[in-house]
Amino acid sequence: MTRLFNEPAAFADEMIEGFVASHGRWVKRVSGGVVRNTKSTPDTVALVIGGGSGHYPAFAGLVGQGLAHGAAMGNLFASPSAQQVYNVAKAADNGAGVLLGYGNYAGDVLHFTQAQERLRREGIDCRSIAVTDDVSSAPLAERAKRRGIAGDLTVFKVAAAAAEAGYSMDAVVDIAERANDRTRSFGVAFSGCTLPGADHPLFSVTEGRMAVGMGIHGEPGIGETDIPTADGLAELLVSRLLTEIPDGVTLAGDKTGSRVVPILNGLGSVKYEELFVVYRRVAQLLAETGLEAVDPQVGELVTSFDMAGTSLTLFWLDDELETLWNAPADGPAFRRGAVTADALEARDAVEEADVELSIPGATADSRAAATRVLAALDAAKTVVDANAHELGRIDAIAGDGDHGIGMERGVRAAVEAATDAVGRGAGAATTLYFAGDAWADKAGGTSGALWAVADAVGDIKAPDGDAVAAGVAGAAAAIMEFGKAKPGDKTLVDVLVPFRDALTSEVVAGKSLTEAWGTAAATAQEAADATANLLPLMGRARPHAEKSLGTPDAGAVSMALIIRAIHNTFAENTPTKEKA
Repeated sequence: MTRLFNEPAAFADEMIEGFVASHGRWVKRVSGGVVRNTKSTPDTVALVIGGGSGHYPAFAGLVGQGLAHGAAMGNLFASPSAQQVYNVAKAADNGAGVLLGYGNYAGDVLHFTQAQERLRREGIDCRSIAVTDDVSSAPLAERAKRRGIAGDLTVFKVAAAAAEAGYSMDAVVDIAERANDRTRSFGVAFSGCTLPGADHPLFSVTEGRMAVGMGIHGEPGIGETDIPTADGLAELLVSRLLTEIPDGVTLAGDKTGSRVVPILNGLGSVKYEELFVVYRRVAQLLAETGLEAVDPQVGELVTSFDMAGTSLTLFWLDDELETLWNAPADGPAFRRGAVTADALEARDAVEEADVELSIPGATADSRAAATRVLAALDAAKTVVDANAHELGRIDAIAGDGDHGIGMERGVRAAVEAATDAVGRGAGAATTLYFAGDAWADKAGGTSGALWAVADAVGDIKAPDGDAVAAGVAGAAAAIMEFGKAKPGDKTLVDVLVPFRDALTSEVVAGKSLTEAWGTAAATAQEAADATANLLPLMGRARPHAEKSLGTPDAGAVSMALIIRAIHNTFAENTPTKEKA
């Protein structure tokens, strides 16, 4: 249970403020996250990591000399927006390019990739590594679909050490990919986590039972079992990881392949003393197998807010990886060896505050259209607020249960940003840009990208059916390109694509935007209902596919609700409070 908070919506911002205030020796705040508050070597690769808040020490606790150069920090369990990632990367760049590191989740992939493309357009060499260590989230043949959990630490640590040692960008990327290939993790949970302001956990486990294969965002496990003894848990964790030995590694007789870094990670509520009891048996089992444990780590390293659970990671070393793992490092939450680092000059260490974005000129027609955009967002907020609990219930069946909370955070931020933009005389496109960025900043995920219709709308003309249809098509293309989901995967794409096709068809047929949107909204609702018959092939619900049969996808449902709410503003110019 989360007990200490003020306004739940402000929790992440206040947490970051307090973290920086208490760890100013290592970090300073920039718009979107934190960067080192010490001098880095010029013309070396910068490592920028990130993801949602709620996982401390990941990600901000791993910023410092010998570790990451910066961390982009999203809201609780929500990916940072592309703008946040870009801001942190720009502040961290040392002149030799930026490597972005993150866990393999759809929202993170989308936003980090968007930031990467923007940095590349500006001439900055930017690459990415998505960590995929969770063996429970996909079979070995589909490793690219696996989640990143506690293995973040091993990948980020050796990549940062390589950058610190002056490796080229190609060499740093090679090290990061090799570490990822040699890292495997598996976890269990005894209870779910509860976000600030929530009155129940994202998922629950029957008393005396244990969820096996859980994820760090509160995703329930792939199965349940009785809680074993500490020794029994150690045997379960080790035996599962030893069923999957990385290519080129042998269990015994080969000095290169028989050394591992074991990481027994607490997820938030399991006491260190309990972890030590479990690790005692882990160490015995590794030795019995012929493995040499190098620099074991036992403690909280990648958490899940207040979840009661633990995970075991095995990082299979070679000589170079071992040297980099043991290299000196000094950050708020991870330190080893002796590190000498100079503080930034006072003029460089000033906290970078958010800068108010300017409003470009817009015609009267576009400003009038911006008020319609605001009305549409207001309608979306009303319908999301009315259905947030149900959206969370649907999501919890096979996912992590936070979809309703996330949608509330996103749409409220979008309305606030759009209200400010309209009040300052913004046109339709600028209002959409501001709303989309605010949504992504507060909610992460892929939903914020839907407001990218701004590119097609512009700030000059009043948007017509052709422009809106083109914008929806562009948003759909972007989401499928970055998120890799396609129709049939049981995601919001299953609504977005038929909605796009129906809207375009109606506009081409000469229907007004209101008429075309209305027809397409009915198509979207049918498509959302039909997702109940699909098995999820992407996203956090994928490992629990069979549980979701008979239940529609939460993202698809919320998408259809918002589309229908927006149609009512076209028809009546008033928000709606209708239920699903």
